[in-house]
Amino acid sequence: MYFNKELGKEGEKLAAKYLINQHYKILDKNFYTRTGEIDIIAKEKQEIVFIEVKTRSNYKYGEAIDAVDMNKMKHIYKAAQYYIYQKKIENQPIRFDIIEIYINITRKKYYINHIKNIEY
Repeated sequence: MYFNKELGKEGEKLAAKYLINQHYKILDKNFYTRTGEIDIIAKEKQEIVFIEVKTRSNYKYGEAIDAVDMNKMKHIYKAAQYYIYQKKIENQPIRFDIIEIYINITRKKYYINHIKNIEY
């Protein structure tokens, strides 16, 4: 369990670095509500982007995106609604993305797959 938490934290750091390099502005990280959590909230041009980061060190439990099912997305949507309400940004365009990160720990290499505009 500890390994998974550390792997997830590392993945979120890599995702934030990747987004900054892609000219996104990071607005918030690990935004928690009672209904869910959003890993990264960023802005790309005029669009607010709610990003779920999934990190894997192997394919033993499937691809990273497989962990983001309808139930998970429902929680992300509800958390996003609260964020929008709290920040008073109801008129901003938004989208939901998933960033998959595959880390090869022994070789200290990683691969990022950014899936934009996820809809369920």
